[in-house]
Amino acid sequence: MFVLGNSASNNKTLLHFPTSSPPTASRASATTLPLPVLNLERGAFLPSAMALVLHAGKTNKNSLKALIAAEYNGVEVKLVSDFEMGVSNKTPEFIKMNPIGKVPVLETPDGAIFESNAIARYVARLKADSPLYGSSLIDYGHIEQWIDFATLEIDSNIVTWFRPRIGRAPYLPPVEEAAIASLKRALGALNTHLASNTYLVGHSVTLADIIMSCNLLLGFTKLMTKSFTSEFPHVERYYWTLANQPNFKKILGEEKQAESVLPVQSVKKPDESSKQKHTDESKKEAKKEAEKEKPKAVAGEGEDEAPKPKPKNPLDLLPPSKMILDEWKRLYSNTKTNFREVAIKGFWDMYDPEGYSLWFCDYKYNDENTVSFVTLNKVGGFLQRMDLARKYAFGKMLVIGSEPPFKVKGLWLFRGQEIPKFVLDECYDMELYEWRKVDLSDEAQKERVNQMIEDQEPFEGEALLDAKCFK
Repeated sequence: MFVLGNSASNNKTLLHFPTSSPPTASRASATTLPLPVLNLERGAFLPSAMALVLHAGKTNKNSLKALIAAEYNGVEVKLVSDFEMGVSNKTPEFIKMNPIGKVPVLETPDGAIFESNAIARYVARLKADSPLYGSSLIDYGHIEQWIDFATLEIDSNIVTWFRPRIGRAPYLPPVEEAAIASLKRALGALNTHLASNTYLVGHSVTLADIIMSCNLLLGFTKLMTKSFTSEFPHVERYYWTLANQPNFKKILGEEKQAESVLPVQSVKKPDESSKQKHTDESKKEAKKEAEKEKPKAVAGEGEDEAPKPKPKNPLDLLPPSKMILDEWKRLYSNTKTNFREVAIKGFWDMYDPEGYSLWFCDYKYNDENTVSFVTLNKVGGFLQRMDLARKYAFGKMLVIGSEPPFKVKGLWLFRGQEIPKFVLDECYDMELYEWRKVDLSDEAQKERVNQMIEDQEPFEGEALLDAKCFK
């Protein structure tokens, strides 16, 4: 094991890595690396009674690295209880600790440390006999190697995949596909290493494992479903082995693997309130001055008008239709057998060609659909963004093919004779598809409608990868 000791000559703490050979006149007995002077008695690692304070939110994955390392070292690290992202990290006090306002930041008696890996390294070195940095110089090098790998190959690609799905960045399918491809390449390399290793370095948990697991956390719990990770069984085993270690579990709690990939959210627009604050305050002052001069109005005069009712959707103003959409959706959902005889027949009995219209759609960029689950996620995101039309629409989306590139085709029932304008305006996915109205005088097109509602397989001579319903 490496040990920390004080050098009398320069009053520095030295990191000693014992060599495999005894000392000789031509070879030093240890390699030394200078580190800050620390009082290393367990439980008294700081020059004062003050505990280390970690500034970050409770769910910040990057703060978990230091907290887990602290558990292994018996170090006290307090997570601030009232931290509010976007507020606490904008204060002058926080900016003094990290000029760019990022979290986490570790506050120590000797000054602040930012960047999560640096914080984790600091905490890992606070105990003399900690195994978190291995037992030799080559262990030390391998631990640093895997820390870099976890950051550059795993974390960066997961974050690129994750941020657009929570509205923190524009959703660009080619960018997501590239990130997923790079992530799978990295997971493949990691899987190969773990095929013959329980941990990344040596035979026990090191700082490399702590940082790797924290970087995998977001993927396992938000993005990487079982169908995704089953390709990397050794990574699966490794991750859940760590997640169930007592020191990990104390910090992480009970974890569950994602059952589905997070749907894509709209990009959040920047808050304009701060930009307008000064202007608004000036306007308020001017308004107060004007009101001082304004004669009091007679009761009922000059009062604010009652809020105007929200304008009705144009589709609500259409003549009543004999087709009750909810009745069709219930029939579709409740029909388990004899689908053609019950559901399909019921659809045409209910269908009102004057009040509703049917549309086929075909994805314009099927050549890009080279990864099955990415293609399925595209369709899932589209259906989620179509939620604004739930009251006025029913849809079926088919992903077709047994191997890439996969084809995406759909059938939609809309209220009215055209695709609703508010759907075209607000759901950007619409422009990714070619749309054509179903000609019900054409029996072939009518039969195609039946097959799409029924999820008939094979469909147009090809296997169905998946069929999704919007109802």
